[in-house]
Amino acid sequence: MKIIKLITPALCIVLTLSVCVAPAQIKKKVVAKKKMTTAVTKAPPPPPFATDADIADGKALISKSDCLACHKTEDKLVGPAYTAVAAKYPHDQNSVNTLTDKVISGGSGAWGPVPMAPHPAISKADANKMIKYILTLNAKNLTTSTK
Repeated sequence: MKIIKLITPALCIVLTLSVCVAPAQIKKKVVAKKKMTTAVTKAPPPPPFATDADIADGKALISKSDCLACHKTEDKLVGPAYTAVAAKYPHDQNSVNTLTDKVISGGSGAWGPVPMAPHPAISKADANKMIKYILTLNAKNLTTSTK
């Protein structure tokens, strides 16, 4: 019993000292906060609405058609210049579809009082290529003129 009476206060002293002294001697770990960076992944660009082959075919089809009787590349003739059409419409498939229908069915009002004659003999696929060529034109990237 004497041993227990001696051990108990000694144990209390040791525990008290270890609790009080230990935290002061322990170095605090510095936790570096990592900045949360959200990785913004860019979506791949949409495929071009016209291939190089479509554009070349469209240019050839226009040169063989009666389009140049009313249109020029950079200047207004009877109808608007191709560069003006390219500047007005977005370069996407919706514009290609809309303008293809106008070429085949004819149209009026979009560019003034003179209506565009319908061209029912032009296939939808050919008109599509012609419009794709026209929409790729603008005053900044013209290298050769088809005036």
